[in-house]
Amino acid sequence: MEWFQAAVLGVLQGLTEFLPISSSAHLRIYPELFGWEDPGAAFTAVTQIGTEAAVIVYFARDIGRIVSAWFRSLRGSRAAERSRGRRRRNTYDPQDARMGWFVIIGTIPIGALGYVLQDVIRDDFRSLWIVATTLVVLGVILGIADRVGRKERTIADLTYKDAILIGFAQAMALIPGVSRSGASISMGLFLGLDRAAAARFAFLLAIPAVLGSGIFEWPGAMEEGSVIGVGPTILATVIAFLVGLGVIAWLMSWLEKRSFAPFIVYRIALGLFTFAMLATGTWSA
Repeated sequence: MEWFQAAVLGVLQGLTEFLPISSSAHLRIYPELFGWEDPGAAFTAVTQIGTEAAVIVYFARDIGRIVSAWFRSLRGSRAAERSRGRRRRNTYDPQDARMGWFVIIGTIPIGALGYVLQDVIRDDFRSLWIVATTLVVLGVILGIADRVGRKERTIADLTYKDAILIGFAQAMALIPGVSRSGASISMGLFLGLDRAAAARFAFLLAIPAVLGSGIFEWPGAMEEGSVIGVGPTILATVIAFLVGLGVIAWLMSWLEKRSFAPFIVYRIALGLFTFAMLATGTWSA
């Protein structure tokens, strides 16, 4: 049963990590629906390594270019000083170098808050009352952002201010139900980014935070006596990677012509359903 449960949760993680419907909420709600024990925050963090590996594979070319440009920009400033005024053509795109800084700066809020609030995240934040509330509230916020955002700016128009604001929005995803992609995309839309640009930056921004969280939580998820064993956890992570890779490709294609409306409706409906189950005493928070 443990292996089957892990496989189901791996599929669920892969399906929901990149859609703005909160993977952590689904890994908290669906075990309750099936009568399974909550797999815990550590299991969630580790399986997210699988989905972030999918991001790295899908955006491998972009990531390689950004990392290379970032390091070259550091060396470039020193080389410029040595050249003493001689013309020196850049061998990298400055926009890629800036993107590297955007990701670093945008990761600071979630890294700092995640470390400070780690005990609260593992326990208090996993209450189903909180999950249901954030599903509904962030669904409404995403709906407003999708409607009022100008959607005129592309990924090339990002600024340091944008990176900081989107970074703080991403930090809200420490609360299950918020959705890392949903919060980041919402802020991007409010800042005037088009849907595809907001999603692309949200995915790139999540890489350091999710990998860092997964590595930090790995010992807890692997230790003997955890809800999901070592082998099943690894299985769930691999499945999450495979499913997530397909979901990213589908979502990026979807956002070229369509809105977030179906996801908004779904997350609000799921939140209201969770409220109903709690109010009737069917589920325990």
